[in-house]
Amino acid sequence: MNKWIEKLREKDKRTIARIITKIEKQDPDKDQLLELLFPLTGNAFLVGITGSPGAGKSSLLDRLIETIRAEQLSVGVIAVDPTSPFTGGAILGDRVRMTKHALDEQVFIRSMGSRGSLGGLARATKEAVWVLDAAGYDVILIETVGVGQAELDIMHVADTVALVMNPGAGDVVQVFKAGIMEIADMYIVNKADLPGAARLVAEIEELLDLIQQSTKWRRPIVQTVTHENRGIEECWQQLQRHRQYLQESGEWIKRRQDHMQLEVWEIIEDAFRQFLRREMGKKEYKYELEQVAQRKKVPHQVARQYLQKIFPALREDEK
Repeated sequence: MNKWIEKLREKDKRTIARIITKIEKQDPDKDQLLELLFPLTGNAFLVGITGSPGAGKSSLLDRLIETIRAEQLSVGVIAVDPTSPFTGGAILGDRVRMTKHALDEQVFIRSMGSRGSLGGLARATKEAVWVLDAAGYDVILIETVGVGQAELDIMHVADTVALVMNPGAGDVVQVFKAGIMEIADMYIVNKADLPGAARLVAEIEELLDLIQQSTKWRRPIVQTVTHENRGIEECWQQLQRHRQYLQESGEWIKRRQDHMQLEVWEIIEDAFRQFLRREMGKKEYKYELEQVAQRKKVPHQVARQYLQKIFPALREDEK
């Protein structure tokens, strides 16, 4: 196991890929590996890049990697694609747009499926970020699809969240209502050479003036055109500026503490969910579920009886 860690610290891509695969497949060695890796984490700058499909996130990432590498910083990329609820598969196409970085020893790119996680990030994705952090990558870019309230999970992982938008992609007010814009620390208006870019920027500025912000950080708006490499340098500068703000304000430590505490809750919830799924597959519970399906029993009644049987402490709470 120690040899794995040594190779990981050398940024050996084969070893990194194998460890992430072990995590994805829930290998029996996974927990032991994570226990060895975790003390080595906490040094990378974690950047979340989210936005609707077709916003140009992967092309933007490609250019952003170039800019970061120009400063001799190493880059890890986790690109998350939504998993189909029907087939369980995901179209992991993000690496196709970033193939020119494949031979760079200081860049690691991995595509992963969300695997049904409501927050848009699979449990394995967050643990893969730990792997890249432990490997010593300076900046880790996490790309995920943001399509509304179900995709807010990125805010519980990244230090800085950037929301990518396009001119003519829809009503900004509706996007604000969905909640996705409220989690962003900065906005990127990509494909800014298209008609309507100036109007989109003005709409975002107007809404930023209306909403109540709990911090002194004024969310910047950066306009980018990836095929012209326009605005990418400014994008990176704003990301670094936000990192500096977090560190100077004390928010950096607070965010990371909140993230780690939430991580514990999520692991417990995930373990319970798996346990409950196994229990509900037993014959006695299948019969109860059939009674509910036939409307002979109330769902709340069956759920309460079931929980009280598994967790006796619940009976005491109701007394």
